[in-house]
Amino acid sequence: MHRPPPLACDCHIHVFGPFGRYPLDAARRYTPPPATLADYRAVATALGTERVVLVQPSVYGTDNSCQRDALRERGDRARGVAVIDETTTDAQILALDAAGFVGTRLNLTRAADLDSLEALARRVAGRGWHVQLHLPGEALPEIADRLLQLPTEFVIDHFGRIDPRSGLEQPEFQALARLVDSGRCWVKLSAPYRIDLEGPPWRKVAPFARELVRRNPERMVWGTDWPHPDVAVVPQDAALLEALEDWVPEDAVRRRILVDNPARLYRFR
Repeated sequence: MHRPPPLACDCHIHVFGPFGRYPLDAARRYTPPPATLADYRAVATALGTERVVLVQPSVYGTDNSCQRDALRERGDRARGVAVIDETTTDAQILALDAAGFVGTRLNLTRAADLDSLEALARRVAGRGWHVQLHLPGEALPEIADRLLQLPTEFVIDHFGRIDPRSGLEQPEFQALARLVDSGRCWVKLSAPYRIDLEGPPWRKVAPFARELVRRNPERMVWGTDWPHPDVAVVPQDAALLEALEDWVPEDAVRRRILVDNPARLYRFR
């Protein structure tokens, strides 16, 4: 594994706990073990990443305080993606913005979030935030036109959770490719282990990654998805960075994905 360039960004991590201070949502679907910012520092040091994006996980609902406090501790080399809903006030959004949040995440596996997509996008558009979408791949063809009408840019998590066994011609990947071609869609080249269960180097994902980068390298970002919650087999973080090197062998393009694109999307100074 080559050392990444200075200011390389891991664009997708979560922190959990300590749970006495940051209790989990009672309606959560899974219960993660503690994973603190101090734990992540060792990962970042080993990988050589200097910037990070903290993404609000579903197990905290709309209580963003755990990620918010980690942002404050990490300082200007961190940004956040919050979860809000219709009960979140404008004042709370302003406070999140001041704390370093630059986007909101929606879990489109739930009907309520899908119904609120446009309304939430309108609420954050004035702050210059983006909308980050965690959705099953089969939803992409149906929702693509709605996404293109949003007043914000949008980010697709984890390759859109598309099944790589069905190839590049499947409707799900073709919908994602159309979104990428629009110039308003970003894709996280993250968590290949969630769609390819054979393990590193995740060969089934490689054609997806290479085609997305070929189509629009200026709209790709990378992340580890540390600490890899709710999976049976936890991958080695170094293997995820090595996979990016395989998908993107050109140093200049890889630098764009690791440094330049995150700086624009997440408004790093």
